[in-house]
Amino acid sequence: MNTTQINGHIDRTRITKSLLGLAAAALALTGCAQLQSVPAGTPIAEVEKQFGKPTTVCKNTDGTQRMIWTLQPMGQYAYGSFVSKEGNVVAMKQLLTDAHFAMLSQGKWTAQQVTCEFGPPANTDGVAKGNEIVWAYRYKQSDVWASMMYVYMGADGKEVTHFHPGPDPWSLHGGDSRH
Repeated sequence: MNTTQINGHIDRTRITKSLLGLAAAALALTGCAQLQSVPAGTPIAEVEKQFGKPTTVCKNTDGTQRMIWTLQPMGQYAYGSFVSKEGNVVAMKQLLTDAHFAMLSQGKWTAQQVTCEFGPPANTDGVAKGNEIVWAYRYKQSDVWASMMYVYMGADGKEVTHFHPGPDPWSLHGGDSRH
């Protein structure tokens, strides 16, 4: 770690901030890994006790539920699972990946379906040409690059028209997306 000296003294504030940042990143990574490692069959009450209530809950007509824990708007991860009628996790997985976003190219997707599949976006402030509504999900493209997945919906905001990844503007300006 580089240390900065001012008039012969080490800049302890800078070192302290760096160490705090590393500790926070390590803690965030640990939290992400733990949620992703919840085994199938775990009662949802146990998951909620350990990780808190999900950010998004969508009830299906067959009695199952879709539950999502997300770190949006600043984090790059969201974990989701279907929960059986009996209240058990079916399979917990990371949702904000290139492979998972590719699902949007199959069939028609409503805003509600997108929310139930990926959780709430980092922001919904975008408007593209033709007055399309743009939702942006912060994620790690190819598990490496701080990116946004831009999901476009018609001017009424009801149905996905197209989607594409792009750099996360916040990280381009010196921000540090959190896990």
